Amino acid sequence: MSTAKDMDLLLEDFAKNHVPGCGCIVMKDGKTLYEGYQGFADLSGGRKVDEGTLFRLYSMTKVIVCTGALILFERGKFALNDPYSDYFPGWKNSKVAELTGNGSWLLRPAHRDIRVKDVFNMACGLPYPNPEGGHPTDSGMNAVRKALAEEFGENNFTVSQEVERMAEVPLRFDPGEHWLYGFGHEMVAALIEKCSGMGVGAFLKKEIFDPLGMTSTGYHYEGDEKARMAVLYHINEDGSYEPMGGMFDERYEPGVLYEPGGAGLFSNLRDYAVFTQMLANGGVYNGKRIIGRNTIDLLRSNMLNDTQLAEFRNTYLDGYGYGLGVRTMMDIGGVSNSTPGEFGWTGAAGTWTSIDPENHFSAVYMHNTFPNNEEYHHMRVRAVAYGLLE
Repeated sequence: MSTAKDMDLLLEDFAKNHVPGCGCIVMKDGKTLYEGYQGFADLSGGRKVDEGTLFRLYSMTKVIVCTGALILFERGKFALNDPYSDYFPGWKNSKVAELTGNGSWLLRPAHRDIRVKDVFNMACGLPYPNPEGGHPTDSGMNAVRKALAEEFGENNFTVSQEVERMAEVPLRFDPGEHWLYGFGHEMVAALIEKCSGMGVGAFLKKEIFDPLGMTSTGYHYEGDEKARMAVLYHINEDGSYEPMGGMFDERYEPGVLYEPGGAGLFSNLRDYAVFTQMLANGGVYNGKRIIGRNTIDLLRSNMLNDTQLAEFRNTYLDGYGYGLGVRTMMDIGGVSNSTPGEFGWTGAAGTWTSIDPENHFSAVYMHNTFPNNEEYHHMRVRAVAYGLLE
């Protein structure tokens, strides 16, 4: 088995040779098996990574947002097979952009409406907007974002307003037919707003952050968070680090309305570790129940068919399926020492989590760089973290 020293040595190597700074927390049954930090959050200022350092979660926001939405599912606010148009009527009778034999695009009615389940598991047919994409879906999504910015100001509209406007955009494929990473979790966030009558951030604060004591997690700066944020670095080809403006950092400023479901939260390791331990221990942490055990099992159940699994998997996701917003281990496949049913996700700048209800175990790792080199770092952290289990 591995030891805490092995994790120390791994993080030391990362911070010496691969990233400016990083941290990791491993927990089981509410107790910390390992907590360690290495390197710098700000190289020029000499600020080291520590327990207070904040990281951009980017897509690890999705795990929190989908958990929040499923709290509303447990309260009967929606069903997963409901048409999404029951909540946002503009999404009824969506169109699909289909390429014809002569190279032109045909807009035809979708075979069925998008269901709530489709937006959770990335089967709704909408990618993220691609500014340079030539597909009618890309141009349509770009046009909607531009129109919203012109009408309200950049990021000065809600995710519900964005989702309402996106209903006019043609889909890439019929709902449920394929897996395509993208806009679905913005639609989940809008569902939270519609069903709760609250903004996404306010709902998550009330239902998850405050009960769990996650005081360093949010969409917007409220105190010293800006000063605690890790600098986002670009790793140059020669291995040097160059500060770069944080993607979407402007959304962290107070008063910004846009709170997306797919990316947007910041956090530190301790806060996110508490959240993951809640999920690993049946929805309860420190006596506070957030969500039901059976709903967590639903969250981490594979929802993809064989065609969608082939579209989803790569060497980084070997053995995994996809549930309601999380990867979920189906078969360790000779490459992982984790547990079938283990689940989690990754953030674009290097954050990662693994949550294992069978062992009441979770691990959280964070750095903030582009490229994130996720396969190199996360697979090694996973191996050492699961080696800590007796």
